[in-house]
Amino acid sequence: MDTSFITINTHSSIRLETRRGTVIYVDPYGFETSPHDADMILITHTHFDHFSPEDIARVRMPHTVFVLPATAMLTFIDAGFTAEDAAFLVPYEHAMPLPGIEIETVPAYNLNKPFHPEDEAWMGYVVEIDDLRVYVAGDTDDLPENHDVACDVALVPVGGTYTMDAREAAAFVNVLKPAVAIPEHYGTVAGSADDGKVFAEFVDPGIEVVLKL
Repeated sequence: MDTSFITINTHSSIRLETRRGTVIYVDPYGFETSPHDADMILITHTHFDHFSPEDIARVRMPHTVFVLPATAMLTFIDAGFTAEDAAFLVPYEHAMPLPGIEIETVPAYNLNKPFHPEDEAWMGYVVEIDDLRVYVAGDTDDLPENHDVACDVALVPVGGTYTMDAREAAAFVNVLKPAVAIPEHYGTVAGSADDGKVFAEFVDPGIEVVLKL
């Protein structure tokens, strides 16, 4: 599968571009340039490496639409953004923030770590674009309730410490069975530069692993 429409800037800063040129960012972070090309920005949660007002300013445009967890509303407003520009959602919701771009929200939390509590209702996203379902997991462990997420492409954290590690993420992906799996959230803030390769070793042969970091 051609995954050239997916870019990882760094860490878990993900960019998707549709065939019509609509640009969607998830957790923009670590930008050294200012492309100002975001039609929509999805935020998974409010940690500094996922909700970065400075990096949002580098990619946003006047018409940019935001989607965030409902629990992030005050943080979003306190950072100087306008609530009218955003949709505040909880897990298991469906929305169409832009014409032709459907999203589904998915739980993202830790099972046995304190960093991402379940009661924060932070999220991953399934984005439906160009007849594909792209799952961006957010900062999460391997949650049983996410085993039935239907997706063609899965972007999953593999760096450990705050999320699944590489082997755990591979086991999760092997349950999901997407056509393509892309590891992220490793090599900078968390994990090592080799985590993507470790992940690839444990993913089932029928799933294509694409390394973008």
